Amino acid sequence: MERKVGTISRGIRCPIIREGDDLVKIVTDSVLEAADSEGFGLRDRDVIAVTESVVARAQGNYASTDHIAKDVRAKLGGGTIGVIFPILSRNRFSICLKGIAKGADKIVLMLSYPSDEVGNELVSVDMMDEAGVNPYSDVLTLEKYRELFGENKHPFTGVDYVQYYSDLIKEAGAEVEVIFANDCRKILGYTKKVLNCDIHTRFRTKKILKACGAEIVCGMDEILVSSIDGSGYNEQYGLLGSNKSTEETIKLFPNECTDLVMDIQKDILERTGKYVEVMVYGDGAFKDPVGKIWELADPCVSPASTPGLEGTPNEVKLKYLADNDFKDLSGEALKEAITKRIKEKKDDLVGDMASQGTTPRKLTDLIGSLCDLTSGSGDKGTPIILVQGYFDNYVS
Repeated sequence: MERKVGTISRGIRCPIIREGDDLVKIVTDSVLEAADSEGFGLRDRDVIAVTESVVARAQGNYASTDHIAKDVRAKLGGGTIGVIFPILSRNRFSICLKGIAKGADKIVLMLSYPSDEVGNELVSVDMMDEAGVNPYSDVLTLEKYRELFGENKHPFTGVDYVQYYSDLIKEAGAEVEVIFANDCRKILGYTKKVLNCDIHTRFRTKKILKACGAEIVCGMDEILVSSIDGSGYNEQYGLLGSNKSTEETIKLFPNECTDLVMDIQKDILERTGKYVEVMVYGDGAFKDPVGKIWELADPCVSPASTPGLEGTPNEVKLKYLADNDFKDLSGEALKEAITKRIKEKKDDLVGDMASQGTTPRKLTDLIGSLCDLTSGSGDKGTPIILVQGYFDNYVS
């Protein structure tokens, strides 16, 4: 019988993961039990994806605000530290900020506006335009910001992040001064020691600051790159990708987990004879068209995957073929022509007009986004995702 279903994404339930759990066994058992329960089978090139959160939890990759403070003080020397371009998030940044403030005497907090790097608004673009403010050049003090815009609460969380972050810093024992600017060089008028908290623009920010006379420039990706007094750490990303665990601790992005994905792949092969792909995923790389928030607050979508997930899609656009190459065909003749074209497509379609409009993104970014949307971030209880049929096409 001709197949009528393409890609399927399934959320797989599993036990609550604790530090030290055998994640390979839990993942493979959960997938196979779900397959037995729901009456489906595994196929070669299915994708098993595991959220980074449970990987880090199984690794015990946690750190406290005191660990953060000790590393910040060691790398930036205490005193007055400029903390620039943080995202506005209780989950992502608040506990990091508390630890940073504990490692300084004064924080000059420089917030980008009208929104942060991932789209959380401090003020609306319309409000900024009405005030006649140029975000590319104007530096606003806290007093000027309040005069122009008053109190602004995040539409989703109801939090005034300017007040919230200021209070966190003071409660941690440091002085605070808040300014608003989008040119990283402006912080150098306040302090020459800078902790830049931007995620995807961090390398450019560091380069500019160093070229313009900063004495010390340190990114969040350089804090907790090694263990501090037995803490967790992330050698590649430091504090980036971390999440709030408690009011005094964070869960870091998982440490090296290539062995994990390879071991899951091997276990599934031994138990089923099927050669699946496996990946660890975090935030999906997509933007909310209404809230204008870009979901990717992690430094990458996938910190580890099996080799079969390297590369980008190599697909032709069916509607392009139907409207152009085979515009005079219909019915079975059209189906046969498109089938033949797919079977004969080149291994690399870059520059081929028939591939225009397909998505030139990494496979792990595309599949990770699908997984993030499937699992959600709340109480669904499905930190494992099984994606089937992703690599199939019209002729499979």
